[in-house]
Amino acid sequence: MKFSENWLRTYVNPALDSNQLAHALTMAGLEVEALESVAPAFEKIVVAEVLSLEKHPNADRLNVCVVNAGAAEPLQIVCGAVNVHAGARVPCALVGAELPGITIRRAKVRGVESFGMLCSAKELGLAVESSGLMLLPADAPVGTSIRSYLDLDDHLFTLKLTPNRSDCLGMLGVAREVAAVTGLKLELEQDFEPVLASVSDKLEIDMMEPAACPRYCGRVVRGVNLAATTPDWMLRRLERSGVRSINVVVDITNYVMLELGQPLHAFDLGKLKGGVQVRFANPGEQLMLLNQQDVKLDPDMLVIADQAGALALAGIMGGESSAVSDGTTDIFLESAFFNPDVIAGKARRLGLSTDSSYRFERGVDFAATRTALERASALIQQVCGGDAGEVTEVTGALPQREVIVLRAERARRVLGIDLGVAAISSLLQRLGFEFTEQKGNFQVTAPSYRFDLSIEADLIEELARLHGYDQIPALPPRSILRLLPQNESLQGLSQIRQLLIARDYQEVVTYSFVDMEWESDLAGNDRPVALQNPIASQYGVMRSTLLGGLLEVLRFNLNRKQERVRIFEIGRCFAPEESGYTQPQRAAALCFGSIRAEQWGETMRQVDFFDIKADLEALCYPLELGFMAASHPALHPGQSARILLKEEPVGWIGTLHPRWQQKYDLPQSAAMFEIDLAVLMQRKIPVFSEISKFPTVRRDLAIVVDDTVHVQNLLDGMRKHLPETVTDLKLFDVYRGKGIDLGKKSLAFKVLMQDTQKTLTDDEVETVMANIKDILTTRLNATFRA
Repeated sequence: MKFSENWLRTYVNPALDSNQLAHALTMAGLEVEALESVAPAFEKIVVAEVLSLEKHPNADRLNVCVVNAGAAEPLQIVCGAVNVHAGARVPCALVGAELPGITIRRAKVRGVESFGMLCSAKELGLAVESSGLMLLPADAPVGTSIRSYLDLDDHLFTLKLTPNRSDCLGMLGVAREVAAVTGLKLELEQDFEPVLASVSDKLEIDMMEPAACPRYCGRVVRGVNLAATTPDWMLRRLERSGVRSINVVVDITNYVMLELGQPLHAFDLGKLKGGVQVRFANPGEQLMLLNQQDVKLDPDMLVIADQAGALALAGIMGGESSAVSDGTTDIFLESAFFNPDVIAGKARRLGLSTDSSYRFERGVDFAATRTALERASALIQQVCGGDAGEVTEVTGALPQREVIVLRAERARRVLGIDLGVAAISSLLQRLGFEFTEQKGNFQVTAPSYRFDLSIEADLIEELARLHGYDQIPALPPRSILRLLPQNESLQGLSQIRQLLIARDYQEVVTYSFVDMEWESDLAGNDRPVALQNPIASQYGVMRSTLLGGLLEVLRFNLNRKQERVRIFEIGRCFAPEESGYTQPQRAAALCFGSIRAEQWGETMRQVDFFDIKADLEALCYPLELGFMAASHPALHPGQSARILLKEEPVGWIGTLHPRWQQKYDLPQSAAMFEIDLAVLMQRKIPVFSEISKFPTVRRDLAIVVDDTVHVQNLLDGMRKHLPETVTDLKLFDVYRGKGIDLGKKSLAFKVLMQDTQKTLTDDEVETVMANIKDILTTRLNATFRA
């Protein structure tokens, strides 16, 4: 919405300069997107009359003009414009005037003195191009400042309105807002009195779609003079609102639209066949629009038609066949309220964007339909004459404005300030709302032009913006702080992240949408959760494992010459189940490259299965994880294991399968694990235990078992039957070779014993060792080395 500040100030003139007015509008919710001057700053330019002129004695294309600029004596000015002539009234820059890029001085032009300059619109900064002097009307007062005569001390406001504020798509609506914000009274330029009918002519209106057009008003005006000139004040306001002049009737309808926000249309009465119909388009019906676009109408498009066919696309654009032209003398003037839902989207479907559709799509004031018709009728009679007929009006079920309850206490709670009943009443009055009040409860009825008000929150917003958002203090919230209970048996995600970061990992976040091929390769999942509308072909399914995303990040870094990568991710995976989908949270990590960054103090070594296993055990400490060899689609058959907690599977660990290493073009294998997040969040609650003052006793034992026996099974079997005096049991050596039968291996364990009450005797130690040996031989089928 673009408009002239001076036009706005004819309705309401607050004691604010242009910038302050722009700020007030913006803070009231009508954002001022641009504020610009109508003309550049200049002075000492007046209206002048060319009294006479003669050819320059030394230049064929120059004229020596005698000019009356309102001074005591005429001025001699040399001018080269082709349209200069005696009697012309033009802008004249006097000596000392400052124009954009020009300072006017007394000068000699080819030997003839010149005391000023006759100006074009381009030289005044009012046009980009001009072909000659700016010719003014013959009645322009000589000697008057051109700024005053052309009303150039003006600014153009451009509002960036939100879709709900269609009431401000007219000058009257903007003026209402300014009056409400500033507390001033709205002053109309003139009362919109009905035009008395001087002829009895009228057209019958056949309202075939009353739901689509709840109100339609029309009037015949005969004897209109299309040769009349649009007044300068109207042309100026149209131009400064971005609307070009077409003819006097169209200019008046456009002016009323800008003034009241109500689009109108004028038909050439002589081109109409019978009465007017308001209906939806017939199948296959076509219409040539005013922009010479021939459109095929859809059945859901509302049209204004006569007996011969469609005349106009309702609420969007008129038709060429019934357009007002130079030979028009009789017109039919239309003003209507169309249902916004019926108009919405139709112009866009045809590749159009018109001022009318922009307003009708958002909703116009259905109570002002006839007022706009009367205003346009009065202006037509005032400017180009004519005899007006009676107004024909058809009204259906208009939108209802329901009563909205506004509670003063609720407004206080929402806004954080207590406005009080008196202040709320004052603000509602300034907005022009009808209301009653009882014990702090307001029964409010919104006016017909406010389509955006339907609930209590809307009215509270109105109070806030009118009171002033910048007047609402920014108070810090006040509440009683309470420490929330924290489960000591669980640790938070931030602690898990810090543990991984401390072990030289970096966190990554990858898409939950993955390639179907990843799911098949890395998870063996042939039935993943598929997306109905994927954002890209490679993101067609939901992940059931985090490993694919980590491998993609690894490839990304390797392509950028990163030789050592240690990354982790915490996120959800997705899998179908009978009742829908399950979304478990998991943590996964990947190591690639050397175990340490390159340095002088340690020989470089590639990361392996046991390195990432150590990281996982450190991450889960003091939980005791178990590991059982098993195969996984993504992992090396001989270097993969199930992660167990209390004999329950909770994840996987291993190195990448050679097949996928080759397929994904990796120079070497990567070690990785994936584990349920709930396991990592478990934490043992600290329990007091006495520190022993007595010495620790160590005993070692070596056994021989089959090569297929898992050490974890041996450790679990021994730990189930250990007495409390055994504080630690660890494997410290594995041997295969000379002295050990083929298919066998030698395992060496250390056993640490300590009592908190006394020093253990040799007999007590030997009793414990005997129990362990008995467990190994009788229950675990181990033999002892000689």
